[in-house]
Amino acid sequence: MPEASGSGSPATDFSVALLGEFVRLGVRDVVLSPGARSQALALVAAELERLGRIRLHVRIDERSAGFLAIGLAVESGRPVLTVCTSGTAVANLHPAVLEAHHSGVPLILLTADRPDEMRGIRSNQTTVQPGLFGPATRLCVDVPAPAGRPEETEAATELARQARDAATGRDSAAPGPVQLNLAFREPLSAAVDLSNLALPAFEDPAPVRTAPEPKAPVTVAAGPGTVVIAGTGSGPQAEAFARAGGWPLLAEVSSGARFGPNLVAAYRELLRADEFGGRVERAVVFGHPTLSREVPELLQRDGVDIIVVAATGTEWFNPGHRVRVFARSVVADETAVAAAGTREAREWLGRWVMTSRQLLDGSADLATPPINARGMSRAELAALRAPVTRPMLVDAVWRASWPHDRLVFGASRLIREADRLVSGKKIPVHSNRGLAGIDGTVATAVGIALASQAGPEPRGAGTTRLLLGDLALLHDAGSLLLTPGEARPRLQVIVGNDGGGTIFDGLEVAASAPPESISRVLYTPQRMEFAQLAAAYGWEYRRAATRSELEQALTMPPAGPSILEVPLDR
Repeated sequence: MPEASGSGSPATDFSVALLGEFVRLGVRDVVLSPGARSQALALVAAELERLGRIRLHVRIDERSAGFLAIGLAVESGRPVLTVCTSGTAVANLHPAVLEAHHSGVPLILLTADRPDEMRGIRSNQTTVQPGLFGPATRLCVDVPAPAGRPEETEAATELARQARDAATGRDSAAPGPVQLNLAFREPLSAAVDLSNLALPAFEDPAPVRTAPEPKAPVTVAAGPGTVVIAGTGSGPQAEAFARAGGWPLLAEVSSGARFGPNLVAAYRELLRADEFGGRVERAVVFGHPTLSREVPELLQRDGVDIIVVAATGTEWFNPGHRVRVFARSVVADETAVAAAGTREAREWLGRWVMTSRQLLDGSADLATPPINARGMSRAELAALRAPVTRPMLVDAVWRASWPHDRLVFGASRLIREADRLVSGKKIPVHSNRGLAGIDGTVATAVGIALASQAGPEPRGAGTTRLLLGDLALLHDAGSLLLTPGEARPRLQVIVGNDGGGTIFDGLEVAASAPPESISRVLYTPQRMEFAQLAAAYGWEYRRAATRSELEQALTMPPAGPSILEVPLDR
């Protein structure tokens, strides 16, 4: 017979021990979706919030909850707990789990389940939950229903430590999602008493590093025709490496490395040119490049030596299976640093950088003069009143964002426009590029906004801007629902509305398929009234159809959540 539990509910006692240990281990954010089987976890989390030990975020949709947790974890640098009930609730976390797996984001899923005796008998809301996410989890533990035994408290604390270590890559270089599948028997909850639980004071410093320190770096010697490519997840170390070796830096807009004197923002055009891309002999690739075709084409070309650098992860970027060296970190050796000062190296770098700048300066949209209070010519006034174009939109959003802000891109046509056009700037940029899906884009941005704004100034004083297309917003419209009583994010959702998925217009299929078929099954036109959508969810709304309206809306964003609709031509 099981021993009696302290509260009268073994589920509650186990939840107190488990969540209490997670708090001691540094967890600060818990995202939960309601459900009967997970009620003990939910009620303990509510009590921890009341005591000021965690930030609790409640969402009715598990898919939205999962991507909210991704945004919180990306910005805070800490693992985030996601709590849900059994059945399809668990399955709804799958898109977020896959994104976290491929992006190396530390999520800890606490999925409630039926005990053994209720499995396999068609019990309501019961399915096979252990292993549901397959190889996407770093750790999956099916935890038997607690019975109120004293040793279960120790088991819960050890389980929390194992989950934290696996999710953060503490003993490896592979942070990512973890599933603790927790079976509970009735009584499913009791009164929560945390008076005997020793908890640390709540501290929430600047983002912390969750992955282990890298091992000894691979040294890279001097060599001709070298470029540094920075994809998503590269960070400032890619810029520092390129600068140390005197090499051109081809940095995607979501790389976190799109700044510095070596930046080649117009890298796509140059990679297509024989006098630039045709002369590349070695590429050092950071992170996960996903925004161009030119980079994979370069890396699959004969005669290009490739080194791929990724600080974490279980998969390596390896187009065409041609990568020679994989490294967790790299450093330019003495020969490379010395060679950076030679005439040959300066000419190689200078041609890339100067030609890139000339290409960007030659864009008519980017050359449009900014707003001037007086002395405008007719041409300038006409430019301010002209309809907004995609280049104009991405340029205006980029110019309006600063280091204390956060900029999030959806997997829409606009991120590619930004990658093609915007200049260098050291600002925090994020995009879910693990699988480059449109799932949960709004939820991720909400998480980033809440985590960044919870920190001290100046980090906590900025605005988070999300730039995405109309279909990406509609796909995650449910994440606009914010829970009363919780902090409201300073988030400006900027939706480029061209009435459908115009990204398909640029694919090869547009030249071969009937236009009506493309419109029906790819472009998927929509006629949403975004003003009504904003009103339904309680968000402020504004529309900007001209450059003047756009710049004013970006420089004076509302203090809370808002939607800025920008109509665009197909």
